[in-house]
Amino acid sequence: MEQVRLGILGLGNMGSSHAKKIFEGQCPEIVLTAVADKKPDRMDWAKENLGDTAVFATAEEMIDSGLIDALLVAVPHYDHPKYSIMAMRKGLHVMCEKPAGVYTNQVLEMNKVADECGVVFALMMNQRTNCIYRKMREIIKSGEMGQIRRTSWIITDWYRPQAYYNSGDWRATWSGEGGGVLLNQCPHNLDLWQWICGMPKVVDAKVHFGKWHDIEVEDDVTAYVEYENGATGTFITTTGDMPGTNRFEVTLEKGKLIAERIDKEFSLTQWISEDGMTEPEFSAVNQKPFGTMKFIKTTVETDGENPQHMGVMRAFAAHILRGEPLVADGREGINGLTISNAMHLSAFTGKAIEIASFDHDLYEKELMKRVATSRRKETVAGATAADMDNTFGS
Repeated sequence: MEQVRLGILGLGNMGSSHAKKIFEGQCPEIVLTAVADKKPDRMDWAKENLGDTAVFATAEEMIDSGLIDALLVAVPHYDHPKYSIMAMRKGLHVMCEKPAGVYTNQVLEMNKVADECGVVFALMMNQRTNCIYRKMREIIKSGEMGQIRRTSWIITDWYRPQAYYNSGDWRATWSGEGGGVLLNQCPHNLDLWQWICGMPKVVDAKVHFGKWHDIEVEDDVTAYVEYENGATGTFITTTGDMPGTNRFEVTLEKGKLIAERIDKEFSLTQWISEDGMTEPEFSAVNQKPFGTMKFIKTTVETDGENPQHMGVMRAFAAHILRGEPLVADGREGINGLTISNAMHLSAFTGKAIEIASFDHDLYEKELMKRVATSRRKETVAGATAADMDNTFGS
């Protein structure tokens, strides 16, 4: 096989963007052979813009067509696991859009099926391709700056006006999306946070639902976490701040790293102890009551590469064809989602949540209580995308 034959399920914002780029040849080792969407206008768009690509009205027809080797799932959140599992059981490789699912029980089942079927399972965590975050992870994982002492991510540049939420009746509802800023805007940030710093041990969150908008889900979150080594962290996000901030700071024993976006420009700044000492080593020998360490401050150089979605897709094809590394194995999607679900559960119960003993069933039960009283009452968790929006596309 010289090329992977790809089918795309869902031609909403993301699905149509992926389809156009792949059709234009931005992933040379992938050929777009089929798409599926139930909305007639999107099917017409595909016929007009995607050449001889086969167009189907249902996922089942496309999956059973024999025209594809792999499926890109770009449907609303609740159905990511459903269609991923359907494709895996037919022997197809799967690329799933973020988040992996809405609640962890869904994703645990999806991961189990991936293991059973032995297919390639990848997740569209395109922010992992950003050179700033890749370099940040490289430095921290190398151990050259010692152990993590504190993490802090203020990610409040996700502003959304009320008109955004009014653009679809499934948006910002428990039954339609399964959450707000944590499920829609922040999956990438939560994934990067754990990918770079590791999974927390404890999550304690203050979550505000419909604080800045007329919505039923969260639009303002402040979370506190603890790590196994005693380090602590905070994660602050909202869709209500204008202008917002994107500042990711990690303090370590020998200094700190700050990744920040200002006016659409990313930078990574490093402070590292001048003599290579850690803070505990300095504190043990320092004799001055107000003594401080000396640091070297630099702007960290990176390779400058940030291929985003098509970089993820090129790696997906290379893994299928030659076993090269994925950007994100699909099974890793459980990590960021567990943190997100833990933040919700902490708010639902008013308690700090231990990640190691996270109660998947309790979270699903609490979520379904909210689904049952959701504004969009005709939609239930696990409903097909067609039921949700008369379309596969999100």
